[in-house]
Parts: sequence; structure tokens; C-alpha cells
Amino acid sequence: MSSVSNPKARLRAVNARARFRAVVSLAGALAMTGCSSVSSLKNTFFGGGVNTASQAQQQRLSGFIGGVAADEPNAALRGREVLSFGGSAADAAVAIGFMLAATLPSRASLGAGGACLAYRPDKRSPGRGVPEAILFTSQAPASGSPGADRPAAVPMLARGLFALYARYGGKVPFEQLIGPAEQTARLGFPVSRAFANDLAAVGAPLLADPNARAVFGPSGTVLPEGTKLVQPDLGATLAQLRVQGVGDLYTGTLARRLEQVTPLAGGAMTVADLRVAIPQLSAPLTLPSGNDRIAFLPTDGGLATAGAWQVLRGSPANVQGANDRAIALAALWRRGGGDPQALLATQAPAASLPALPASTSFVTLDRDGDAVACSVSMNNLFGTGRVASGTGILLAASPAAVPPPLLSAAIAYNAHVDAFHAEAAGSGQEGAPLATAVALQNALATGSAMAAAVPEPGRANAIVCSRYLPGVESSCRWATDPRGAGLAVGSN
Repeated sequence: MSSVSNPKARLRAVNARARFRAVVSLAGALAMTGCSSVSSLKNTFFGGGVNTASQAQQQRLSGFIGGVAADEPNAALRGREVLSFGGSAADAAVAIGFMLAATLPSRASLGAGGACLAYRPDKRSPGRGVPEAILFTSQAPASGSPGADRPAAVPMLARGLFALYARYGGKVPFEQLIGPAEQTARLGFPVSRAFANDLAAVGAPLLADPNARAVFGPSGTVLPEGTKLVQPDLGATLAQLRVQGVGDLYTGTLARRLEQVTPLAGGAMTVADLRVAIPQLSAPLTLPSGNDRIAFLPTDGGLATAGAWQVLRGSPANVQGANDRAIALAALWRRGGGDPQALLATQAPAASLPALPASTSFVTLDRDGDAVACSVSMNNLFGTGRVASGTGILLAASPAAVPPPLLSAAIAYNAHVDAFHAEAAGSGQEGAPLATAVALQNALATGSAMAAAVPEPGRANAIVCSRYLPGVESSCRWATDPRGAGLAVGSN
């Protein structure tokens, strides 16, 4: 019996989402009043085991299932597999995120942070038919890591993915979304071209850390493409998350382990730092586009993407002008420029940004028109370049020590007919916002997910249903940047 058709499974999924809304709202209210119960509330929600759907055997779907696009092929294939068993777009995104922690840890290890836009074309949905942003951006330890030579960020990926699942997933049991990543880490996999390129770019500096060298270069040189990569410690950590729930990484045994070993990696953090690192829900930035609306992440990267979109909307060929506006708005935000929606109506002065870190992106769409677009980063390629001993977790760089990335994603939807139109997410340092805006503009204009390459140094993943979804399933297309080493896959 499918978990989708199981009334008890549906009720448990609804209850999980309701508890998430209640706890986030109450925790936010208590935080404003300075109540000492905030920690216990957060611990209650994030500290126990996962709340899953039915364990019943699921049946593989036939016909249209939707599609995914990601920068690493193994992760994309795992997302498609989830869709093929009736998983939602959020379920597929969660599976991709955990798989990336094993197959592309240079950009998306468990130590990473990021942000997602999630959309469900139903006014009874959590967002009431409007996309929502789930922000799990990197946080510096509150302790400030005194004396640290490689300040590390608090790991946010696992909690961010669980928040996405609690809010928009639930058609596939949560532990089944972690299991394949655990198996991949334990048993090993051939290094993909995407990960081999990152390994080659970093080379010898990464191997200066003995824990990283044991995993990524045991022979003294980084692993080349096709070489088997085995990560037993990471596999054990993922198993712990699967069995005990992601809360264990923030309030349990794994949290205490990180407190013990991160000082040895040069970036100390405490259980208190981990406990208070909570994802945030937020309304997106939005702009009109004909009968549609475009939702952008409410971050500096999302603001930059929206600014680039404004220029391209009026003048599709003005790529340089779009990029200039994107960078100007991001710089204005970082100087404390105020309300981001209001900033879209301003003329930001020309500006520049320091060298920005690498990131990765992925997009998912299910058969019902649910969509998710995510951007994830380690705040540096391979983060701090150090692995927390015994955990397999490559630590991200602290945002207090390096300039943060421009996380960029956007979703086009039609609120009048409650339907998905297109989505895109980008990477490529300061080119990420422009990449996302160009990919989305091209998709909406042509009905093709990647009609033309986005400007360098950007890369993008995109999905479009030119005649909407729910609507005409055959009009849906998905693509990844052809210059990259990712994969776009689905079934229509």
C-alpha cells in the first residue's frame, strides 16, 4: 500500500507540518520576549527522532512524475528515484541535499548552510498557494571561536532539510531519504566529474588536514574522477541521523561529539551554538511578470537576482546592466540598506563585492506542480578544508571570517490558476544571481529549460512548464547547465 493513499500516513504528515508551524511561531514569540523556554521548545522539536510517513511498501509510478536538475549526477538520480515512488518535490529535494553531503561535500557537506524556495499550488498549503523561503544560512558560533585558526560555521544543512520536509514533504519516510546517502558514504562511489573538478581545484592545501587527507587523498594526491571514494565516518553520522533524527546533531550525542572535536579542527563550537541554530521561515521577495509572479529568496542573493530580473524584463539583451544592478543591490543590502522589497524600487549606486565563495544549486518538480529551488554553500570551496574527527563532516567556513555567498533561486507561479510555471537556481560566485535571472527569463520566454547558456562565471539549473502545472504535463522541461557536470532527469 502506498503511503500516499494511507489516511493515517496523511494525518501524521499533516500533524508534523502543524507542529512545525506551531513551534516556529511560538519559539519566535518567546524569543522576542526573552523567555528562557526557547531552548527547551527548540530541543523538543529538533531533538527527538523523525516523524515519518507510513513504512508500507511503495509502488513505482508510471507516466509523468516530474523532474529534477542538480550539479552532481548521483544526487539528481536519487531525486528522480524519490519522485518515481510518489515523493513530493520537497521529498526529492531532501534526498538530493543529503546525497550531496556524500557526493559533493566540497559545496554541500553536512557542515553547509543554504536556502530554499518551496511552492505548492494549493491555497490550503503552508504558503497558501504562494512560495515560502526556508532559510538555513550559515551561522557563526555565538562563542566566536576564540583562538580558532580556521573559524567554522555551525552545520545547518540537516536542520534545513528537515524543516523543508516537515513543511512540504512527508510522502516518503524521512529515514528513506537519508538511507541512500548513508549507503553511498559507507560503501563508496566513483568520484563524479563535478567533485573531481573541485578536488583538482583545491589540491594540496586540502590534504594538509590529516582527516581530509585520509578521505580525499590517501595516496598523497587528490582522488581523480572515477576513483572510489569511501567515507565510513560520514556513513556512521548519517546512520545516526537516520535512526535518532537530525536533532542528535544539535542536542544529542553528535552535538557533544562536535563540541569535543571541532577545537582540534581549528574552529570550536559548543552544544549551545548548535542548539540555537534554527532555520527560519520567511515570505519571499516578489515581482509581477505578466499574469505570473516571480518569488525570490529574501536574502542578498535573492535581492540581487530580483534586481537582475527587473533589468532583463525590460531589456532581455542588457546582460551587463542586469549584472551591475544585481551587484549594486547586494552591496547595498550588505551595508544595511533596509527592507529588501523596498530596495527593489530604488536606484542603488554602482558597487563591487569582494571575492565570493562557491555554491551549488538544485531544483525539483513533482507531478502535482509542487516545486523546490535551493542554493547551498560551504562559504568556501571545501569550507575550512578540515574534517571534524570521527564524524566525516567537512566544516564550512564561518561567515564571520569570510564573505558569505549570494544564494540565488526563483520560482514563477500563477496565483490566479494556482499553478507552477518555472523555476531556476544558480551558482558561480558573484555570477549566481545573474545566472538565475537569465535562466528564468529564457525559460519563460522560450518554454525551454536551458535555451542558452547563462553568462560566465554563472551556472544554473532550471525547470519550466510552458503551459503550467497542474496543466499540460507534456509542456514540462528540465535542464542543467551544459558546461557543468550535473544532470537533469525526470519523466513526462
